[in-house]
Amino acid sequence: MFERLKEDINCVFERDPAARNLFEVILCYPGVLALLFHRLSYSLWRWKLKLLARLLSNVSRLLTGIEIHPGATIGRRFFIDHGMGVVIGETANIGNDCTLYHGVTLGGTSWQKGKRHPTLGNDVVIGAGAKILGPIEIGNGVRVGSNAVVVKPIPDGATVVGIPGRIVKVDTNYKKHNKHALDQKIFDAYGMPYEDLDIDPMQHAVNNMLDDIHKIDTKMQSICRTLKTMNDDLPPDLDSCKIRNNKKSELEESN
Repeated sequence: MFERLKEDINCVFERDPAARNLFEVILCYPGVLALLFHRLSYSLWRWKLKLLARLLSNVSRLLTGIEIHPGATIGRRFFIDHGMGVVIGETANIGNDCTLYHGVTLGGTSWQKGKRHPTLGNDVVIGAGAKILGPIEIGNGVRVGSNAVVVKPIPDGATVVGIPGRIVKVDTNYKKHNKHALDQKIFDAYGMPYEDLDIDPMQHAVNNMLDDIHKIDTKMQSICRTLKTMNDDLPPDLDSCKIRNNKKSELEESN
């Protein structure tokens, strides 16, 4: 348990540049305190001391603003940044090296007993305010953008945004890229990789269309200039070509 606690504290220094020293992390980081309480309440839950486990988890919620059911399974090097409003349900399962930001909910969609909360793989980042709902599986290396609502399984290496959550990118080499980002202290801003902060499928499509139109216009201008060199009577640009052709048509019709 102490080995895990040491890992949980060390991962804070890796993922939060504001962390300055050990005492500050232990005393001032609600995510670390909530995780410590959960490690204890989870042990009580497994020892069938469920009422005591629930009482301890409620104390943790009062102190930190983070609600973690003592039945939830959490892996190693788990980090909750800021933390206020985080809710993790009873049957949730979280892998190793995962990061959650404030307002995240790992919730259920059914009142039936049994598995009803999400399962997160390893190295998952969930942005502020995101909701992962139901007994779905979130693959390894997944990034969930802020305020996204995910209700369907997500494959490894995917980036998910929007309501409902939609996959905007799948990185098949996510392990290498994520390790590079960690080594270079590159911040996954609330679940969105830094190079994808402005990603929007509709805007991306419109931008591509505008680029294509610009290329077509450039080619037409080039054609007009080429024709101009062949015939001095032709105008130097496309708009003038259109005007000259329209005037010529009007003259022909009047005659």
